[in-house]
Amino acid sequence: MSGKLFSKNFSLLITGQAVSLFGNCILDFALSMYVLEVTGSATIFAGFLALAMLPTILLSPLGGVLADRANRRNIMVVLDFIAGVVVLLAVIMIDRGNSLAIIGTTLVIQSILGAFENPTVQACVPQMQTGDNIIRGNAVVNQISAVSALAAPFIGSMLYTSLGLKLVMYAGAACFFVTAIFECFIKLEDIQQKEKENIWRIIKKDITSSARFISHEKPCILKILSLVAVVAFFIQGLALVGFPYIVRTVLGLNANYYGAAISILSFASIVGSIIAGLLATKFKIRKLNITLFGIGFFLLPFGIIFMNVANVYINYIALIISFFLIQIAACVFSIFALSIIQQLTPENMIGKVMAYTTTFSLCAQPLGQIIYGMMFDKFSSMIYVVLIPTGLILCVIGFISKRFFRNVENQLNSTT
Repeated sequence: MSGKLFSKNFSLLITGQAVSLFGNCILDFALSMYVLEVTGSATIFAGFLALAMLPTILLSPLGGVLADRANRRNIMVVLDFIAGVVVLLAVIMIDRGNSLAIIGTTLVIQSILGAFENPTVQACVPQMQTGDNIIRGNAVVNQISAVSALAAPFIGSMLYTSLGLKLVMYAGAACFFVTAIFECFIKLEDIQQKEKENIWRIIKKDITSSARFISHEKPCILKILSLVAVVAFFIQGLALVGFPYIVRTVLGLNANYYGAAISILSFASIVGSIIAGLLATKFKIRKLNITLFGIGFFLLPFGIIFMNVANVYINYIALIISFFLIQIAACVFSIFALSIIQQLTPENMIGKVMAYTTTFSLCAQPLGQIIYGMMFDKFSSMIYVVLIPTGLILCVIGFISKRFFRNVENQLNSTT
């Protein structure tokens, strides 16, 4: 049985995350606008983002170790406070030196902090919730992220245009401090594992034991992580590279059309999160392969339409409908996959295993972006050559994973 979803602890966590994510989103928008204005180069900013992603990939396992070794409430408070201080220092120094170097350093530091905070937040959900509420809790966290992605660019653009970069950065820092204040009132049971060993031996032992856990004791978790990486590979390649390329370059539409499409996709994430929450008690894990099949299936009509229809606006509408449905299916899959991993993982290892989830997903993203960037460049005049095979591959993955999810459901039933 599941208890009350919005307990005091969970409400404080969600409120803090909403404020923190909003601050992150408006900062990302303002910094990107500033870099593009100063350099006039999207490539340079892409390099900034790639550089900032590296610490998260490399340090997430250490973040998982910390999440399982220290008080999670204290970790979140300290990290959000540091994030606010870093942004404030950046505001003070931005006029005194190389502004691009300061922004790059800020992005890297924020990425390092994220490598430690993300596994901690993900580990808090199963510590605060039980049963089906774990799925609902993850759905709420995902909704908060989607709403921030939907609202922050619009608000961030107004703030940046009317107030300038510095005041947006002050607002972002304030969001981090407010989040830290909310987190101070969270009360979690102390799960510290006190051992009198060298810190490096503890880290090595924790990483080794968690790797052994997901590869030998619970190999189904490794398989789920692999599916998460596969989905990230295809979705990030299509969404972050293919989607803007098709709208701006292939269809030749202006930035307003692209902005409207992005807002619609953000709304799709909210819809997907709501659907996942509503399905928490009704949806059978053995049917989760349907979401993977759906991602591929929804891509096929757009590829076929693009192959046969020359009208720009028909193709644009088909693109939005196709990616809207894909976003919903991918969102439902991600929420349930994360919840499954959390339910299969013991409390003392949840942070480390969540870190592996982040690492698997992030490692797949740049690879997908690079490969799909090359493919869209090569087949720019006939992008259906990219879209249709991708859809078919995902349909096949969804079909062959049916037996796997049936076995996962049996494991979950045996542990409850």
